[in-house]
Amino acid sequence: MVPLERLHEEKYARILCYPRYDVKEVRRRVKELEELEVKALELTGEKTVFNLPVLGKGYVGIVVAASMDGRRVALKIRRVDADRTGMRREADMLRKANTVDVGPNLIDATETFLVMELIEGTLLPRWVEALNERVKPRMRRVLRDVLEQCWRLDKVGLDHGELSRAPKHIIVDAKDKPCIVDFETASTRRRVSNATSICHYLFMGSQTAKTIEKVLDKISKEELIRTLRAYKQKPTREKFEKVLGACDLNKV
Repeated sequence: MVPLERLHEEKYARILCYPRYDVKEVRRRVKELEELEVKALELTGEKTVFNLPVLGKGYVGIVVAASMDGRRVALKIRRVDADRTGMRREADMLRKANTVDVGPNLIDATETFLVMELIEGTLLPRWVEALNERVKPRMRRVLRDVLEQCWRLDKVGLDHGELSRAPKHIIVDAKDKPCIVDFETASTRRRVSNATSICHYLFMGSQTAKTIEKVLDKISKEELIRTLRAYKQKPTREKFEKVLGACDLNKV
């Protein structure tokens, strides 16, 4: 754990002000963390920033674990070179996803920080690779849950925007509960394509799709494409059920 008072040290301040260290900006950001009642950062994870471990690194922010009110949370820190001035829009998108029980729970947000529920688990591709034919029902349940979450996002008009590149955006926890994360490019202004995008990723074209095909029964890609086209024209629950059938996910 790195307490807030140590975040002024350049070694840790570089995470707060990635990728350009700035003393004044560090002071401002530490004060913002104090107002959020964040007590410390926990440097852990598989990614690195200036040789320090973090949970994630993207075009908009750095994600680290943090301590807040005696609990561990996920803290997204806006990069100083990000193409946006604040984190509140992403917070609004996550808040909307939360209304249909999708995404990590939003806790708080400022211009610089997004505080969320910490989702611990395995990224979907790695989780899939660890399974075999003996756990077909388990895989079906998880994939069905992922599609159901995408359906709920479609229903409320929120397009995630990155689910065709799902490897980084779905985490499966120890209880086999999948969680869609990272709503930084989400939008309510474009046509939703969550269910169609995730089906293309899970069942057509990706390396993960090839792994899934080895575990589950072979599906007709032609039938899936047909049902997805019908669903895209009019995304009703009835047509979504046909998509589930084409994916062989209605047997869970």
